[in-house]
Amino acid sequence: MDDLHVPPGPGAPRGLRVPAKELVEQFSRSSGPGGQSVNTADSRVQLSLDLGTTTALSEVQRERALDRLAERLSGTVLTISASEHRSQRRNRTAARQRLAAVLRDAVVPPVVRRSSRPTNGSRRRRLEGKRRRSETKRNRRPPWPE
Repeated sequence: MDDLHVPPGPGAPRGLRVPAKELVEQFSRSSGPGGQSVNTADSRVQLSLDLGTTTALSEVQRERALDRLAERLSGTVLTISASEHRSQRRNRTAARQRLAAVLRDAVVPPVVRRSSRPTNGSRRRRLEGKRRRSETKRNRRPPWPE
């Protein structure tokens, strides 16, 4: 098994390289339709990576990944399953691609929202709408007694 290469992106300008020794693969029988003696090959792949101890991530990337993936983690271990193909080799490739995509998305820095002022046109439209609504409600009132 080779190292896992994550392509460059925001948060990882040079990409990431996860050493093969840090990836743990487990194989099991894939569920699915069939009869007797069908799907007996161990084609389902579970690929695990411990984000807390991996050398592929810097401290900032590790904090981002642990924070963003908190719901998917078991402790600090991220596990990806693949069983859509009948071949174990194709499921291994699919799991590695999925893990690379998840890691790439997890290390993206948060987008900082800069506050801005409403435009003159939006302010004018808002006030005009309020004026129209006020006029509608005023017309529903009973006339004043004279």
